[in-house]
Amino acid sequence: AIFNIKVKGEKFSDVLPIRDHKEAVKMVLEALISHHVVASLDEIKGVGHRVVHGGEIYAASVIADAKVEKDIEDLADLAPLHNPANLVGYRAFAKSLPQARHVMVFDTAFHQTMEADIYLYPIPYEYYQNFKIRRYGFHGTSHYFVSRQIAKQMQRDVKDINVITCHLGNGASITAIQGGKSVNTSMGFTPLAGIMMGTRSGDIDPAIITFLMKKLGKSAEQIIDILNKKSGMLGVSGLSSDARDIEKAVDEGNEQAILTRNIYANRIAQTIGSYVMQMGSLDALVFTGGLGENDYGVRADVTQRVEKALGIRFDYVLNKKSRGKDTKLSLPDSKVEVWMITTNEELVIAQDTSMLLGF
Repeated sequence: AIFNIKVKGEKFSDVLPIRDHKEAVKMVLEALISHHVVASLDEIKGVGHRVVHGGEIYAASVIADAKVEKDIEDLADLAPLHNPANLVGYRAFAKSLPQARHVMVFDTAFHQTMEADIYLYPIPYEYYQNFKIRRYGFHGTSHYFVSRQIAKQMQRDVKDINVITCHLGNGASITAIQGGKSVNTSMGFTPLAGIMMGTRSGDIDPAIITFLMKKLGKSAEQIIDILNKKSGMLGVSGLSSDARDIEKAVDEGNEQAILTRNIYANRIAQTIGSYVMQMGSLDALVFTGGLGENDYGVRADVTQRVEKALGIRFDYVLNKKSRGKDTKLSLPDSKVEVWMITTNEELVIAQDTSMLLGF
């Protein structure tokens, strides 16, 4: 595993054998002392944890207790890969830092403001009642942070603006934010839904699953695994899930890579268009995440597809130079501002932890 720690702007990285979460926690705590972040572990009074799924129970961060722990465990049905791992990490920290209190920050919480006519699927209503099948959305902490940052950059109150945030990385989601609240988001019941991603298909006709089961002689779980791990950019290009590799192949004229980039940009543009229609107007379009912050080609491809409809005047020259720093990418006469904003989910987790624990 890769072990990274950043202290006062300086990044330290190493490739180490890390057997489990407990060992990882031990290494983190040792690093805090060896890098003189703290003199003693007794100084640590609070720990913030990212938890992927809070279901309908949690619309905000909470202080951890036995009930919260059980709720996260019960919600593992909705996030079988993530929630159990989140709990292992929490329990390891709780054991190592008995003097500290803990705060759970949920990836789904920000999207709990969506209305029922947006988050419900058109399937028998009893499935929602019995199994809580609905759109939950993810990357909520990032979308929340970016929506507040863009309001600051525009010198506007977040309650007065309509924003679309595009969190683009190997996993990717788009969120419509009206008056500071999430009103729609592209990921759904699981992070497999929405736009095309690095290895995930995003939205497809659900009948494709049973069709492929018959054609390939595979189980439903095996097909879902293909849609999660072998689809998206990797599946269409046949080359890589890494957008940098796709970009290089595009520059070399690889037709499959060009098709991949076009599908990717089209899916994002279509989602942006539908969210503008839902909100009625748009003040800012924001790119964030690993790709959104660093891949000028993706930003240009997407913006080019929506600029005429939205009255955007995009600075393609500045866009090529921009990475790693919040930057306005639209020209002064643009009807909609376009920005690249660097996300900081860790800061939100730290702020929520500090606020709830009264530090």
